[in-house]
Amino acid sequence: MIVPSIDLMDGHAVQLVGGKEKKLDAGDPRPIAERFRLAGEIAVVDLDAALGRGDNRAIIEELCRIAPCRVGGGIRDVDTALRWLDAGATKVVLGTAAVPEVLRELPRERVVAALDAVHGEVVDQGWTRATGRRVEDRMAELAEFCGGFLVTFVEREGRLGGTASQAEVEALAKVAGDARITIAGGVTTAEEIAMLDRAHSDAQVGMALYENLLDLGDAIAAPLTSDRADGLWPTVVVDELGTALGLCYSSAQSLRAAVAERRGIYQSRSRGLWRKGESSGAVQELLRIDLDCDRDALRFVVRQQGQGFCHLDTWTCFGPAEGLPALQRTVASRRADAPTGSYTRRLFDDPVLLGKKLVEEAGELAAADSPTDVAWEAADVLYFTAVAMARAGVSFAEVAAQLDLRARKVSRRPGDAKPDGSGAAP
Repeated sequence: MIVPSIDLMDGHAVQLVGGKEKKLDAGDPRPIAERFRLAGEIAVVDLDAALGRGDNRAIIEELCRIAPCRVGGGIRDVDTALRWLDAGATKVVLGTAAVPEVLRELPRERVVAALDAVHGEVVDQGWTRATGRRVEDRMAELAEFCGGFLVTFVEREGRLGGTASQAEVEALAKVAGDARITIAGGVTTAEEIAMLDRAHSDAQVGMALYENLLDLGDAIAAPLTSDRADGLWPTVVVDELGTALGLCYSSAQSLRAAVAERRGIYQSRSRGLWRKGESSGAVQELLRIDLDCDRDALRFVVRQQGQGFCHLDTWTCFGPAEGLPALQRTVASRRADAPTGSYTRRLFDDPVLLGKKLVEEAGELAAADSPTDVAWEAADVLYFTAVAMARAGVSFAEVAAQLDLRARKVSRRPGDAKPDGSGAAP
Protein backbone atom coordinates (compact mmCIF):
# COMPACT_ATOMS: atom_id res chain seq x y z
CA MET A 1 0.00 0.00 0.00
CA ILE A 2 1.08 3.55 -0.64
CA VAL A 3 1.32 6.19 2.10
CA PRO A 4 1.60 9.56 0.32
CA SER A 5 3.79 12.04 2.15
CA ILE A 6 3.50 15.77 2.80
CA ASP A 7 6.62 17.42 4.25
CA LEU A 8 5.96 20.88 5.64
CA MET A 9 8.27 23.88 5.83
CA ASP A 10 7.06 27.45 6.43
CA GLY A 11 3.50 26.30 5.82
CA HIS A 12 4.30 24.88 2.37
CA ALA A 13 4.55 21.33 1.10
CA VAL A 14 8.17 20.77 0.11
CA GLN A 15 10.46 17.98 -0.95
CA LEU A 16 14.08 17.75 0.14
CA VAL A 17 16.95 15.71 -1.26
CA GLY A 18 18.92 13.87 1.41
CA GLY A 19 16.97 15.75 4.06
CA LYS A 20 18.83 19.00 3.31
CA GLU A 21 18.53 20.47 -0.18
CA LYS A 22 15.06 21.80 -1.09
CA LYS A 23 14.21 20.26 -4.45
CA LEU A 24 10.71 21.70 -4.84
CA ASP A 25 8.06 23.82 -3.17
CA ALA A 26 4.53 22.57 -3.90
CA GLY A 27 2.77 25.39 -2.04
CA ASP A 28 -0.47 25.01 -0.09
CA PRO A 29 -0.67 21.46 1.35
CA ARG A 30 -4.47 21.43 1.69
CA PRO A 31 -5.36 20.59 -1.91
CA ILE A 32 -2.55 18.06 -1.91
CA ALA A 33 -4.09 16.36 1.14
CA GLU A 34 -7.50 16.40 -0.59
CA ARG A 35 -5.95 14.47 -3.47
CA PHE A 36 -3.77 12.16 -1.43
CA ARG A 37 -6.61 11.13 0.90
CA LEU A 38 -8.00 8.94 -1.88
CA ALA A 39 -5.27 6.46 -0.97
CA GLY A 40 -6.23 6.40 2.72
CA GLU A 41 -3.77 7.39 5.44
CA ILE A 42 -1.16 10.03 4.59
CA ALA A 43 2.10 10.96 6.30
CA VAL A 44 2.62 14.56 7.42
CA VAL A 45 6.09 15.60 8.55
CA ASP A 46 6.73 18.95 10.27
CA LEU A 47 10.25 19.74 9.11
CA ASP A 48 10.33 23.06 10.96
CA ALA A 49 9.53 21.35 14.27
CA ALA A 50 12.10 18.67 13.52
CA LEU A 51 14.73 21.35 12.92
CA GLY A 52 13.73 23.31 16.04
CA ARG A 53 12.78 26.47 14.18
CA GLY A 54 9.04 26.79 14.78
CA ASP A 55 6.21 24.50 13.74
CA ASN A 56 3.28 24.02 11.38
CA ARG A 57 0.85 22.93 14.05
CA ALA A 58 -2.20 24.94 12.91
CA ILE A 59 -2.08 23.71 9.34
CA ILE A 60 -1.42 20.10 10.38
CA GLU A 61 -4.53 20.21 12.56
CA GLU A 62 -6.46 21.25 9.43
CA LEU A 63 -4.91 18.40 7.46
CA CYS A 64 -6.03 15.93 10.15
CA ARG A 65 -9.61 16.94 9.32
CA ILE A 66 -9.09 16.53 5.61
CA ALA A 67 -7.45 13.11 5.70
CA PRO A 68 -6.33 10.48 8.22
CA CYS A 69 -2.80 11.64 9.05
CA ARG A 70 0.16 10.01 10.73
CA VAL A 71 2.09 12.98 12.11
CA GLY A 72 5.83 13.24 12.68
CA GLY A 73 8.57 15.80 13.08
CA GLY A 74 9.70 17.34 16.35
CA ILE A 75 7.80 14.94 18.63
CA ARG A 76 10.31 14.54 21.43
CA ASP A 77 8.23 13.76 24.52
CA VAL A 78 5.07 12.06 25.71
CA ASP A 79 3.04 15.26 26.10
CA THR A 80 3.65 16.35 22.51
CA ALA A 81 2.75 12.91 21.21
CA LEU A 82 -0.47 12.90 23.24
CA ARG A 83 -1.39 16.38 21.98
CA TRP A 84 -1.15 15.15 18.39
CA LEU A 85 -3.20 12.04 19.11
CA ASP A 86 -5.84 14.20 20.79
CA ALA A 87 -5.76 16.57 17.80
CA GLY A 88 -6.85 13.75 15.50
CA ALA A 89 -3.62 12.16 14.26
CA THR A 90 -4.21 8.49 13.50
CA LYS A 91 -0.62 7.78 14.52
CA VAL A 92 2.43 9.66 15.75
CA VAL A 93 5.90 9.07 14.36
CA LEU A 94 8.76 9.37 16.85
CA GLY A 95 12.42 9.45 15.93
CA THR A 96 14.95 10.35 18.64
CA ALA A 97 12.21 10.00 21.25
CA ALA A 98 11.47 6.42 20.20
CA VAL A 99 12.81 4.92 23.42
CA PRO A 100 11.02 2.48 25.75
CA GLU A 101 10.47 5.00 28.56
CA VAL A 102 8.53 7.28 26.18
CA LEU A 103 6.81 4.66 24.02
CA ARG A 104 5.38 2.71 26.94
CA GLU A 105 3.34 5.81 27.91
CA LEU A 106 1.56 5.83 24.54
CA PRO A 107 -1.02 3.51 22.91
CA ARG A 108 1.13 0.95 21.07
CA GLU A 109 -1.09 0.59 18.00
CA ARG A 110 -0.87 4.33 17.30
CA VAL A 111 2.89 4.75 17.55
CA VAL A 112 5.40 4.46 14.71
CA ALA A 113 9.12 4.41 15.49
CA ALA A 114 11.18 6.16 12.81
CA LEU A 115 14.52 4.54 12.06
CA ASP A 116 16.74 6.46 9.65
CA ALA A 117 19.56 4.40 8.21
CA VAL A 118 22.54 4.78 5.91
CA HIS A 119 23.47 1.42 4.38
CA GLY A 120 21.66 -0.35 7.22
CA GLU A 121 23.21 1.65 10.08
CA VAL A 122 20.91 3.84 12.16
CA VAL A 123 21.76 7.55 12.10
CA ASP A 124 20.42 10.41 14.20
CA GLN A 125 20.90 14.14 14.85
CA GLY A 126 19.53 15.09 11.46
CA TRP A 127 21.13 12.10 9.73
CA THR A 128 24.61 13.41 10.65
CA ARG A 129 25.71 10.93 13.33
CA ALA A 130 26.24 7.21 12.88
CA THR A 131 25.10 5.27 15.95
CA GLY A 132 26.84 1.99 15.25
CA ARG A 133 23.50 0.16 15.59
CA ARG A 134 21.81 -1.85 12.85
CA VAL A 135 18.16 -1.25 11.99
CA GLU A 136 17.33 -4.82 12.98
CA ASP A 137 18.84 -4.27 16.45
CA ARG A 138 16.70 -1.19 17.11
CA MET A 139 13.60 -2.97 15.85
CA ALA A 140 14.15 -5.87 18.20
CA GLU A 141 14.46 -3.44 21.13
CA LEU A 142 11.33 -1.45 20.29
CA ALA A 143 8.92 -3.95 18.70
CA GLU A 144 6.92 -4.53 21.88
CA PHE A 145 6.30 -0.80 22.32
CA CYS A 146 5.13 0.34 18.88
CA GLY A 147 2.67 -0.75 16.24
CA GLY A 148 4.82 0.20 13.28
CA PHE A 149 8.23 1.22 12.00
CA LEU A 150 9.15 3.84 9.43
CA VAL A 151 12.48 2.86 7.89
CA THR A 152 14.04 5.59 5.77
CA PHE A 153 16.97 4.70 3.56
CA VAL A 154 18.73 8.06 3.75
CA GLU A 155 21.12 7.34 0.89
CA ARG A 156 18.08 6.89 -1.37
CA GLU A 157 15.81 9.64 0.01
CA GLY A 158 14.56 12.10 -2.63
CA ARG A 159 16.83 10.67 -5.33
CA LEU A 160 14.27 8.58 -7.23
CA GLY A 161 16.80 5.79 -7.62
CA GLY A 162 14.76 2.85 -6.37
CA THR A 163 14.30 1.36 -2.94
CA ALA A 164 15.52 -1.68 -1.01
CA SER A 165 15.20 -5.22 -2.34
CA GLN A 166 12.36 -7.54 -1.40
CA ALA A 167 14.76 -9.76 0.50
CA GLU A 168 16.00 -6.82 2.60
CA VAL A 169 12.46 -5.73 3.44
CA GLU A 170 11.27 -9.24 4.24
CA ALA A 171 14.17 -9.62 6.66
CA LEU A 172 13.14 -6.40 8.42
CA ALA A 173 9.48 -7.47 8.50
CA LYS A 174 10.46 -10.73 10.19
CA VAL A 175 12.22 -8.84 12.98
CA ALA A 176 9.33 -6.39 13.34
CA GLY A 177 6.86 -9.16 14.08
CA ASP A 178 3.28 -7.84 14.14
CA ALA A 179 4.45 -4.22 13.79
CA ARG A 180 3.79 -2.98 10.25
CA ILE A 181 6.79 -1.59 8.36
CA THR A 182 6.68 1.47 6.13
CA ILE A 183 9.61 2.00 3.77
CA ALA A 184 10.70 5.47 2.66
CA GLY A 185 13.48 6.56 0.38
CA GLY A 186 13.71 6.06 -3.37
CA VAL A 187 10.29 4.48 -4.02
CA THR A 188 9.51 5.52 -7.59
CA THR A 189 7.42 2.90 -9.39
CA ALA A 190 4.17 1.00 -8.94
CA GLU A 191 6.17 -2.20 -9.25
CA GLU A 192 8.18 -1.26 -6.16
CA ILE A 193 4.98 -0.57 -4.23
CA ALA A 194 3.65 -3.98 -5.24
CA MET A 195 6.91 -5.62 -4.21
CA LEU A 196 6.88 -3.92 -0.82
CA ASP A 197 3.26 -4.97 -0.28
CA ARG A 198 4.22 -8.59 -1.00
CA ALA A 199 6.96 -8.14 1.61
CA HIS A 200 4.31 -7.09 4.17
CA SER A 201 5.23 -3.41 4.19
CA ASP A 202 3.92 -0.08 2.95
CA ALA A 203 5.64 2.51 0.77
CA GLN A 204 5.87 6.13 1.91
CA VAL A 205 6.18 8.17 -1.27
CA GLY A 206 6.77 11.86 -1.81
CA MET A 207 9.09 12.98 -4.58
CA ALA A 208 7.85 10.56 -7.26
CA LEU A 209 4.27 11.83 -6.78
CA TYR A 210 5.22 15.50 -6.80
CA GLU A 211 7.40 15.07 -9.87
CA ASN A 212 4.57 13.16 -11.63
CA LEU A 213 6.84 10.18 -12.16
CA LEU A 214 4.31 7.98 -10.38
CA ASP A 215 0.56 8.19 -11.04
CA LEU A 216 -1.42 8.06 -7.80
CA GLY A 217 -4.02 5.79 -9.39
CA ASP A 218 -1.33 3.36 -10.48
CA ALA A 219 0.20 3.51 -7.01
CA ILE A 220 -3.12 2.64 -5.34
CA ALA A 221 -3.70 -0.21 -7.79
CA ALA A 222 -0.16 -1.58 -7.53
CA PRO A 223 -0.86 -4.41 -5.03
CA LEU A 224 -4.03 -5.57 -6.81
CA THR A 225 -4.39 -8.93 -8.55
CA SER A 226 -7.27 -10.46 -10.50
CA ASP A 227 -8.32 -14.02 -11.29
CA ARG A 228 -10.78 -12.84 -13.94
CA ALA A 229 -10.07 -13.47 -17.60
CA ASP A 230 -10.61 -9.75 -18.35
CA GLY A 231 -8.32 -8.68 -15.48
CA LEU A 232 -10.95 -6.40 -13.92
CA TRP A 233 -11.34 -5.78 -10.19
CA PRO A 234 -14.78 -6.03 -8.55
CA THR A 235 -15.54 -2.65 -6.98
CA VAL A 236 -18.05 -2.25 -4.16
CA VAL A 237 -19.43 1.29 -4.17
CA VAL A 238 -20.61 2.72 -0.83
CA ASP A 239 -21.85 6.12 0.27
CA GLU A 240 -20.38 8.19 3.11
CA LEU A 241 -22.30 6.20 5.72
CA GLY A 242 -21.07 2.88 4.35
CA THR A 243 -24.33 1.91 2.64
CA ALA A 244 -23.62 -0.40 -0.30
CA LEU A 245 -24.89 1.33 -3.44
CA GLY A 246 -23.93 -1.31 -5.97
CA LEU A 247 -21.23 -3.38 -7.59
CA CYS A 248 -19.05 -2.18 -10.48
CA TYR A 249 -15.71 -3.13 -12.01
CA SER A 250 -12.46 -1.23 -12.26
CA SER A 251 -9.44 -1.44 -14.52
CA ALA A 252 -6.07 0.27 -14.40
CA GLN A 253 -7.42 2.81 -16.90
CA SER A 254 -10.63 3.55 -15.01
CA LEU A 255 -8.78 3.78 -11.69
CA ARG A 256 -6.35 6.33 -13.12
CA ALA A 257 -9.26 8.38 -14.42
CA ALA A 258 -11.22 8.11 -11.16
CA VAL A 259 -8.24 9.33 -9.14
CA ALA A 260 -7.36 12.11 -11.59
CA GLU A 261 -10.92 13.46 -11.68
CA ARG A 262 -11.93 12.40 -8.15
CA ARG A 263 -15.15 10.98 -9.54
CA GLY A 264 -16.89 7.65 -9.64
CA ILE A 265 -15.45 6.27 -12.88
CA TYR A 266 -15.59 2.55 -13.63
CA GLN A 267 -14.90 -0.02 -16.36
CA SER A 268 -18.10 -1.21 -17.96
CA ARG A 269 -17.80 -4.76 -19.27
CA SER A 270 -19.78 -3.78 -22.36
CA ARG A 271 -19.24 -0.04 -22.92
CA GLY A 272 -15.68 0.63 -21.79
CA LEU A 273 -14.89 3.59 -19.53
CA TRP A 274 -18.02 4.64 -17.62
CA ARG A 275 -18.30 8.00 -15.86
CA LYS A 276 -21.17 7.55 -13.45
CA GLY A 277 -23.86 10.21 -13.85
CA GLU A 278 -22.52 11.68 -17.09
CA SER A 279 -25.98 11.55 -18.67
CA SER A 280 -28.27 11.26 -15.63
CA GLY A 281 -26.62 13.86 -13.41
CA ALA A 282 -26.25 11.30 -10.60
CA VAL A 283 -22.52 11.95 -10.39
CA GLN A 284 -20.27 10.75 -7.58
CA GLU A 285 -17.50 12.59 -5.79
CA LEU A 286 -14.80 10.04 -4.99
CA LEU A 287 -13.66 10.31 -1.36
CA ARG A 288 -11.52 7.23 -0.76
CA ILE A 289 -10.39 3.97 -2.32
CA ASP A 290 -9.82 0.90 -0.15
CA LEU A 291 -8.24 -2.42 -1.10
CA ASP A 292 -9.58 -5.59 0.45
CA CYS A 293 -7.39 -7.94 2.47
CA ASP A 294 -6.76 -10.29 -0.45
CA ARG A 295 -5.87 -7.42 -2.82
CA ASP A 296 -8.37 -8.57 -5.45
CA ALA A 297 -11.28 -6.18 -4.86
CA LEU A 298 -11.85 -2.47 -4.25
CA ARG A 299 -14.21 -0.29 -2.27
CA PHE A 300 -15.05 3.20 -3.56
CA VAL A 301 -16.38 5.58 -0.90
CA VAL A 302 -18.35 8.24 -2.75
CA ARG A 303 -20.58 11.25 -2.16
CA GLN A 304 -23.58 10.35 -4.33
CA GLN A 305 -25.60 13.07 -6.04
CA GLY A 306 -29.05 12.98 -7.64
CA GLN A 307 -31.70 10.36 -7.07
CA GLY A 308 -29.16 7.69 -6.31
CA PHE A 309 -26.85 5.10 -7.77
CA CYS A 310 -29.32 2.82 -9.55
CA HIS A 311 -30.63 3.42 -13.09
CA LEU A 312 -34.09 2.78 -11.62
CA ASP A 313 -33.72 6.03 -9.62
CA THR A 314 -33.31 4.33 -6.26
CA TRP A 315 -30.50 5.17 -3.85
CA THR A 316 -28.98 1.69 -4.16
CA CYS A 317 -29.15 -1.15 -6.68
CA PHE A 318 -30.74 -3.15 -3.88
CA GLY A 319 -33.66 -0.77 -3.39
CA PRO A 320 -34.44 2.57 -1.71
CA ALA A 321 -32.41 4.04 1.12
CA GLU A 322 -33.35 2.92 4.63
CA GLY A 323 -32.63 4.02 8.18
CA LEU A 324 -30.42 7.05 8.74
CA PRO A 325 -29.58 7.59 5.02
CA ALA A 326 -33.30 7.64 4.23
CA LEU A 327 -34.03 10.01 7.12
CA GLN A 328 -31.29 12.37 6.04
CA ARG A 329 -32.42 12.45 2.41
CA THR A 330 -36.09 12.89 3.34
CA VAL A 331 -35.49 15.75 5.77
CA ALA A 332 -33.03 17.48 3.43
CA SER A 333 -35.51 17.32 0.57
CA ARG A 334 -38.24 18.83 2.74
CA ARG A 335 -35.97 21.71 3.57
CA ALA A 336 -36.60 22.93 0.04
CA ASP A 337 -40.10 21.70 -0.79
CA ALA A 338 -42.01 20.92 2.43
CA PRO A 339 -45.52 22.37 2.06
CA THR A 340 -46.54 25.31 4.21
CA GLY A 341 -48.21 24.07 7.36
CA SER A 342 -46.35 20.75 7.48
CA TYR A 343 -44.66 19.89 10.76
CA THR A 344 -41.19 19.69 9.24
CA ARG A 345 -41.72 23.14 7.69
CA ARG A 346 -42.73 24.48 11.12
CA LEU A 347 -39.52 23.14 12.62
CA PHE A 348 -37.39 24.64 9.86
CA ASP A 349 -39.08 28.01 10.26
CA ASP A 350 -39.23 28.08 14.06
CA PRO A 351 -35.83 27.38 15.70
CA VAL A 352 -37.30 28.03 19.16
CA LEU A 353 -39.84 25.23 18.66
CA LEU A 354 -37.11 22.97 17.33
CA GLY A 355 -34.92 23.68 20.36
CA LYS A 356 -37.75 22.90 22.77
CA LYS A 357 -38.56 19.64 21.00
CA LEU A 358 -34.93 18.54 21.12
CA VAL A 359 -34.81 19.11 24.88
CA GLU A 360 -38.21 17.48 25.39
CA GLU A 361 -37.39 14.35 23.39
CA ALA A 362 -33.93 14.01 24.96
CA GLY A 363 -35.60 14.08 28.37
CA GLU A 364 -38.04 11.37 27.34
CA LEU A 365 -35.17 9.26 26.06
CA ALA A 366 -33.35 9.70 29.37
CA ALA A 367 -36.47 8.52 31.25
CA ALA A 368 -37.15 5.50 29.02
CA ASP A 369 -36.11 2.14 30.46
CA SER A 370 -37.44 -0.70 28.30
CA PRO A 371 -35.71 -1.56 25.00
CA THR A 372 -38.89 -0.75 23.07
CA ASP A 373 -39.28 2.67 24.71
CA VAL A 374 -35.61 3.52 24.30
CA ALA A 375 -35.75 2.68 20.59
CA TRP A 376 -38.94 4.75 20.17
CA GLU A 377 -37.60 7.80 21.98
CA ALA A 378 -34.20 7.56 20.30
CA ALA A 379 -35.95 7.63 16.92
CA ASP A 380 -37.71 10.85 17.96
CA VAL A 381 -34.40 12.40 19.04
CA LEU A 382 -32.77 11.39 15.76
CA TYR A 383 -35.62 12.92 13.73
CA PHE A 384 -35.36 16.31 15.45
CA THR A 385 -31.57 16.08 15.31
CA ALA A 386 -31.79 15.47 11.56
CA VAL A 387 -33.92 18.60 11.17
CA ALA A 388 -31.43 20.68 13.17
CA MET A 389 -28.61 19.31 11.04
CA ALA A 390 -30.45 19.98 7.78
CA ARG A 391 -31.12 23.59 8.84
CA ALA A 392 -27.35 24.06 9.17
CA GLY A 393 -26.45 22.02 6.08
CA VAL A 394 -24.73 19.29 8.11
CA SER A 395 -24.78 15.63 7.05
CA PHE A 396 -24.61 12.47 9.14
CA ALA A 397 -21.28 11.79 7.47
CA GLU A 398 -19.89 14.99 8.99
CA VAL A 399 -21.16 13.94 12.40
CA ALA A 400 -19.58 10.52 11.92
CA ALA A 401 -16.28 12.21 11.06
CA GLN A 402 -16.49 14.17 14.32
CA LEU A 403 -17.07 10.93 16.22
CA ASP A 404 -14.03 9.38 14.54
CA LEU A 405 -11.91 12.38 15.56
CA ARG A 406 -13.10 12.10 19.16
CA ALA A 407 -12.39 8.38 19.17
CA ARG A 408 -8.73 9.20 18.42
CA LYS A 409 -8.38 11.25 21.58
CA VAL A 410 -6.27 9.64 24.26
CA SER A 411 -6.85 12.21 27.02
CA ARG A 412 -10.34 12.02 28.49
CA ARG A 413 -12.44 14.61 30.31
CA PRO A 414 -14.65 13.57 33.26
CA GLY A 415 -17.83 14.30 31.27
CA ASP A 416 -19.82 15.43 34.31
CA ALA A 417 -23.15 17.17 33.78
CA LYS A 418 -23.39 20.95 34.07
CA PRO A 419 -24.53 22.05 37.56
CA ASP A 420 -28.01 23.13 36.38
CA GLY A 421 -28.44 20.18 34.03
CA SER A 422 -29.44 22.46 31.14
CA GLY A 423 -26.35 22.04 29.01
CA ALA A 424 -25.70 25.76 29.26
CA ALA A 425 -22.75 27.25 31.08
CA PRO A 426 -23.71 28.32 34.63
